[in-house]
Amino acid sequence: MNLIALETEQRNPNTQSIDSMSTFEMLTAINREDAGVAMAVEKCLPALTQLVDEICRRLSEGGRLYYVGAGTSGRLGVLDASECPPTYGVTPDLVQGIIAGGDRALRKSSEGAEDNAEAGKEDLIRCGLKSRDVVVGLAASGRTPYVIGALDYADSIGAYTGAVSCLSNARLSQHAKTAVEVVTGPEAVTGSTRMKAGTAQKMILNMISTSVMIQMGKVYQNLMVDVQPTNEKLVVRAKNIIKECLNCGDEKADALLAASGHRVKLAVFMGLSDLDADKAWQYLTAAGENLSAAINTYNSREVC
Repeated sequence: MNLIALETEQRNPNTQSIDSMSTFEMLTAINREDAGVAMAVEKCLPALTQLVDEICRRLSEGGRLYYVGAGTSGRLGVLDASECPPTYGVTPDLVQGIIAGGDRALRKSSEGAEDNAEAGKEDLIRCGLKSRDVVVGLAASGRTPYVIGALDYADSIGAYTGAVSCLSNARLSQHAKTAVEVVTGPEAVTGSTRMKAGTAQKMILNMISTSVMIQMGKVYQNLMVDVQPTNEKLVVRAKNIIKECLNCGDEKADALLAASGHRVKLAVFMGLSDLDADKAWQYLTAAGENLSAAINTYNSREVC
């Protein structure tokens, strides 16, 4: 194995004296390295478009999305998946994060687990992977055996495969139908891919899940109308979304949120249509729970 040949493992000439810098100089050097991450991600937009469109198609047909990774990559996948239910009101099984070594590896490093290709396959079998699903493999180094094993198994049963790595010509890319290679270059601390590479993967995962949820109708304009008001902050956010959509005050927002059973999207549509919860829900379900589509349908029927 020749790690030094990987872009993520090479020494960064801009930070070779980082150990003798002042705190401010050190932070400035790291910040300058981070500044190029968004530009590296921008170059991947065509591949990301292809991947997102395929995920949307598969999920619309009853599929699920799995992120598979080890170490930092795996933790980022679990993080992104775990934030989908409270943010967008989806069930926890729709987007799932799988990390080498299991949940224990989220808190305590389990680096050896990433070398087991068979374990990647076995973990997907345990999750009940189906041919209609999508598996996105995450590996900054682009060579993690655990992730490759998972992708190869997914491909063997007809599931769609994507790969996100942080170097060019990654081995991982050869095991996926859509390859996203975000070349972030040498790290400020050599080989510490939790830095720029991790930031790039986090940005890409944000883009994937957000774009998918928008296309699933989980966003109205740019408001998260399927947010789950499960704590004080989220209740306030839910009310503010209703107030923003309806240009109304606190009293009406409170009443609509209560009448809707604390379903923000339904509360907004009730306010826009003056329908009760049952009739408003009929419109929303007929429109695939897409608020914009439900509004258009309601308005066109009113005109007729």
